[in-house]
Amino acid sequence: MSGNRKFINQIEPFIDSSELDYLTKVIESTFVTEHTLTKEFENLFKDYTGSKHVIAYTNGTLALYAILKSLGIGPGDEVIVPDLTFIATANSVILAGATPVLCDIETENYGLDLQQAEKLISKNTRAIIPVHLYGLSCKIDEIRTFSEKHNLFLVEDAAQGVGVRYSCKIKCKSDINCNSCDDGNVKHVGTFGDAGILSFYGNKTMTCGEGGLILTDNDEIAKKCYRLKNHGRDVKGIFKHESIGFNFSFTEMQAAIGIAQFKKLNSIINKKEEIYNRYFEELSGLKDIKMTRIPENINPVHWFTNIFINDVDNLSIFLKEKGIGTRRFFYPLHLQPCYSDFSQDLNSENFKNSLKSYNTALSLPSLYSLTNEDQKYIIKTIKSYYE
Repeated sequence: MSGNRKFINQIEPFIDSSELDYLTKVIESTFVTEHTLTKEFENLFKDYTGSKHVIAYTNGTLALYAILKSLGIGPGDEVIVPDLTFIATANSVILAGATPVLCDIETENYGLDLQQAEKLISKNTRAIIPVHLYGLSCKIDEIRTFSEKHNLFLVEDAAQGVGVRYSCKIKCKSDINCNSCDDGNVKHVGTFGDAGILSFYGNKTMTCGEGGLILTDNDEIAKKCYRLKNHGRDVKGIFKHESIGFNFSFTEMQAAIGIAQFKKLNSIINKKEEIYNRYFEELSGLKDIKMTRIPENINPVHWFTNIFINDVDNLSIFLKEKGIGTRRFFYPLHLQPCYSDFSQDLNSENFKNSLKSYNTALSLPSLYSLTNEDQKYIIKTIKSYYE
């Protein structure tokens, strides 16, 4: 790294004094486990997403697990998941006792390839988990139609999708209460299926440090998910337990950070859009670089800005030496050492799109604190690499 320039991280949360103010109030109140701030945080996301029920969970992984358990999914069942996703998507299925079945992706939105998913359906298939990756939405209307056709539960992993909205191109069945098919209307990702989750891990668009939310309009799913996180009971402080449950509680400290973050969410989203637009304007015309073009029916949140190149490793090393942090795409699940004993055929020929995406994609710095000067330096450095 040349000169005295500070290293530019690829991502980091936007934290200022507002989080400390809220945390101080929590400490002074002495109510540090789930209390009024947790309820306030849940209500903020009821309004923001339009979901009837919003339930705070320890993290997004356990939120996915809880949904699967609420649907009765367990040993002997199969759940289709994308090959290109963070491993927690598939691990939540394993935690529920079921078997994840890996499916290749399509390359426009990085969502499930439904042609391949069709071939993966078996008598044991109970659910499908589409993932909304990198601040985009997958083709959730097509996936919903697919799930209806095969009578599958639809569970959305929108861990990276806070703020992302989608307008359907395909009208859903008339018996589903959904207004997103009307002209001009959009819905927040995570609200198209039986249930969905959001995540607030430290590097997400907004963070609670850790944390997740379950979104659902289904009263029974909501009841079961709340019981599961609350030791199997409907009300805290009462020691009658209707079912087997555990402690997957949120904390008031998480809620405090989350509320402070939520108040800055629009500002964060707008800044990330500016960053993406500047990268796109300066880099998309280069013959060696391709960038994601956003479909018109998606209102994205540019959590990450990604470029696609043929020499990911070399460019990543070059940028690091120049003081610029980057990140590779998720390592495809079919290559994960811990899944090597899966009975599914994990030959890379079956996962060409996810493998190509991993081998060509690089995420550039998109943190809120990125200055115009820093971004100009990043763009100039990338251009110099290809000169």
